[in-house]
Amino acid sequence: MKSFDVVVIGAGPGGYIAAIRCAQLGLSTACVESWLNDEGKPALGGTCLNVGCIPSKALLDSSHHFSHIKHEAGSHGINVPGITIDVNKMIERKNKIVQTLTQGIAGLFRKNKVEWLQGHAKLISGDQIEVAPVGEGSAEPYVVTAKNIIIATGSVPVNIPPAPVDDELIVDSAGALKFNDVPRRLGVIGAGVIGLELGSVWSRLGSQVIILEALDVFLGPVDRQIANEAEKVFRKQGLDIRLGAKVTGTGSNNREVTVTYEDTKGKQQLIVDKLIVAVGRKPNIEGLGATDVGLNIDEQGFINVDNNTLTNLANVYAIGDVVRGPMLAHKASEEGIAIAERIAGKPGHMNYDVIPWVVYTWPEIAWVGKTEQDLKADSTEYQTGVFPFAASGRARAMGETTGMVKMLSDANTDRVLGVHIFGPSASELITEAVIAMEFDASAEDIARTIHAHPSLSEAMHEAALAVDKRALHI
Repeated sequence: MKSFDVVVIGAGPGGYIAAIRCAQLGLSTACVESWLNDEGKPALGGTCLNVGCIPSKALLDSSHHFSHIKHEAGSHGINVPGITIDVNKMIERKNKIVQTLTQGIAGLFRKNKVEWLQGHAKLISGDQIEVAPVGEGSAEPYVVTAKNIIIATGSVPVNIPPAPVDDELIVDSAGALKFNDVPRRLGVIGAGVIGLELGSVWSRLGSQVIILEALDVFLGPVDRQIANEAEKVFRKQGLDIRLGAKVTGTGSNNREVTVTYEDTKGKQQLIVDKLIVAVGRKPNIEGLGATDVGLNIDEQGFINVDNNTLTNLANVYAIGDVVRGPMLAHKASEEGIAIAERIAGKPGHMNYDVIPWVVYTWPEIAWVGKTEQDLKADSTEYQTGVFPFAASGRARAMGETTGMVKMLSDANTDRVLGVHIFGPSASELITEAVIAMEFDASAEDIARTIHAHPSLSEAMHEAALAVDKRALHI
């Protein structure tokens, strides 16, 4: 029976990072992962690298290039008549990126002496794990022991009874990354991050995309001013977003899907060629043996943990999508680092108040901290600075003038409470706000920091100036 200082269950962005950091700190470490790729071979990286963050961004970039050349390149004097898209080649490129990165993790495991146990993990006790090998020529299950266990099993798509996934006409987020042609009519259930991103991919390539969202408000967690502006832009781009639309059933005839739903006008019907179910994700604890060993699970299926992500079992930790908090890869990774350092006797750091969020549409949406509606609900006295990209010289030169940067600070201390961006490269710009908030910066601190000219980051500078009503370019 092999024994380790740490065994990590799951090799997604939380698990593999935790395993590498544990090994860097001198702990004997193994990582159990059961993922099999489309070729039936074991692969690291979990949902994020295999069928989530990375492949979806590859398709978003490919479709953005196509859309930009088709609709925007002419304004730059670049004429490309008869532009076409080879969907199969686009998918091949996505697959190659995924393969390169997952193989890269295997290389990092070898470099850091992390032992990869290829199989499905089941808890036997608080310090023993049964590993059932997977893949071709699988061996008999075996048991390993660990002084510490980190559960990082991630999440899986939520299925809804009215729209059962068949992986042909009705697919989940993973299936939407494998279409071999552009659907003429594409339905999407859910106008959240995943639904908007996947809808954007295929809309840019020519699909008529209809998004059905059960809630009456668009992007509820997003600052209202930003969400309202984004909704107008996405509708103008061609996304048919129907709010308050509750799906009640689906049917198919092997060629198309009939979707029935109800809204304020009553019962409605929609016919599409493909339907994506993107209504959220849930913790992945199936087969983990959690209840058998007395692991405390809440009613939504999340593993209960304390402030140090320790479960009710001694020396058993849980991180990422399987515990409370946002289901974000970078949140999982940072939790993994923090736990590895605590296990090694170091002060691991994790600040849940400054986790950035991004929607990779174009323009992108990114935010960190409190929204304006949060501050109003908390009766917090605040001040606001807004700067539009239309007034940015760099944005003008790029031809990317849609959107804005919005900064919220405390009315008494000027400490930055939240930053919200809708615009080009928002996913990159938001990091400045995250760093500022991590160090309790004020809007004045950002306003007095020199930003390169011309750059998109100047919009952040101007928004900080606008908090004090002294923006220079509006």
